[in-house]
Amino acid sequence: MSRRLPPGAAPRIERRAARPWRRFALGLASALCLGLVRVACADAPPWVTAWEAAPQSIPQGPGVPGFRKAATLRDRTLRMVLVPEISGTELRVRISNRWGGQALRIARAGVAVAAADGAIEARPQVDAGADRPAPAALRFGGRAQVTIPPHAEVWSDPLRWPLRAGHAIALSLYLPDSTLPGTWHRLGSQVQFLSGPGDHVDDPRGADFPTRITSYLWLDRVDVRPRRPSVALVAIGDSITDGMRSTLNAQRSWPQQLSARLRAEGVRDVSVVNAGISGGRLLSDSACWGPPLLQRFDRDALSVASVRAVVVLIGINDIDFANTPQRRGLDCDAPHLRVDAAMLEQGLTELARQARARGLRAYVGTLTPARLPAPQEALRGRLNAWIRSQRDFDGVLDFDAALRDPRDPARMLPRLDSGDHLHPSDAGYAAMAAVALPVALRQAAALRADGTPAASSR
Repeated sequence: MSRRLPPGAAPRIERRAARPWRRFALGLASALCLGLVRVACADAPPWVTAWEAAPQSIPQGPGVPGFRKAATLRDRTLRMVLVPEISGTELRVRISNRWGGQALRIARAGVAVAAADGAIEARPQVDAGADRPAPAALRFGGRAQVTIPPHAEVWSDPLRWPLRAGHAIALSLYLPDSTLPGTWHRLGSQVQFLSGPGDHVDDPRGADFPTRITSYLWLDRVDVRPRRPSVALVAIGDSITDGMRSTLNAQRSWPQQLSARLRAEGVRDVSVVNAGISGGRLLSDSACWGPPLLQRFDRDALSVASVRAVVVLIGINDIDFANTPQRRGLDCDAPHLRVDAAMLEQGLTELARQARARGLRAYVGTLTPARLPAPQEALRGRLNAWIRSQRDFDGVLDFDAALRDPRDPARMLPRLDSGDHLHPSDAGYAAMAAVALPVALRQAAALRADGTPAASSR
């Protein structure tokens, strides 16, 4: 007796190779798009990534302090709030168990328009002529539940569900089993919500989600089907891209403020995707901060749906962490690799090569003032001089010039400084967004001029 396939494709667990029947189906679909139904296929714009939280491993073990690890979850619903950077009529969600030590079973998942304090809007509404849809279930290969093996990732089925740029949505996951999170994005800059016991995926009340955290667990990426062809611009780097010390729940990182500037300019076809990881380095791995950018560049930037350009800002932690004190037990800054300008220049040049090999525009930012000791400050100055003069990238974003104090170039202007002399304030991040705005506007203009899809529109 032949087994009947459930509606929709099988869950896309990215660790595994495609089955023969799936390869055949994909080939048939491609052939149809080149044949009788070519017009219909062409009418659907390619997917574009609307939001990302680059994943990191969660340190494990008895010596790890509580603030650096996540609690075991059992019979709980996790509700995570995110703000898409581009509008669309359809979405798909990627959930990552990349660093998980056990299978992750999600019994139910749903998406809804987010309201205040963990609540969701339970009924469809019309707001200023735009639909605000009712909550909807996510499915995986036609099923309500999915089990993601360790070190694997899965996409949800595409869901017809309109969403708007700049308007928060909530993704709810019910976890019935005892599950120790191994994958997160630690600095969410957004409050997330954890329920009391039970399945609360459909519960509209925030009161049933009493626990607050500020990290994204497992949630990795959201793609949308835009109303017209669109492109993504990826900002990738460390905490200064991630938005460290920006106002919580206010969308004030420099990529988020750039996205808001684009909407204010009437640009609706460029999604600014934030792939920053706080503590990230160009050359070194870390038990706390994640893999080096050289290692994660393809996954977190070059493989973003409809990516057309990448802005790289990285290197300050490579310079600084070489001199931080070594710690017993968990040492987040290890290895304390001493770098020189040539090592950083070589790494940045390799990023430019990889981007251009994929047909993408690549831009590099100067390192911002960090109040470093004299030897490290001299190294920052040498690297910035090279960045301003080199030709491997398609352009330079001089973030340093936008933030530095003219009277003391090693420091930020006080009004742009968050107070730690390393991370900008909201106003400082706004100044960085202003520097990046011409690059984003050029991507929009190029899209309208040639009308072709981006180099990577998976």
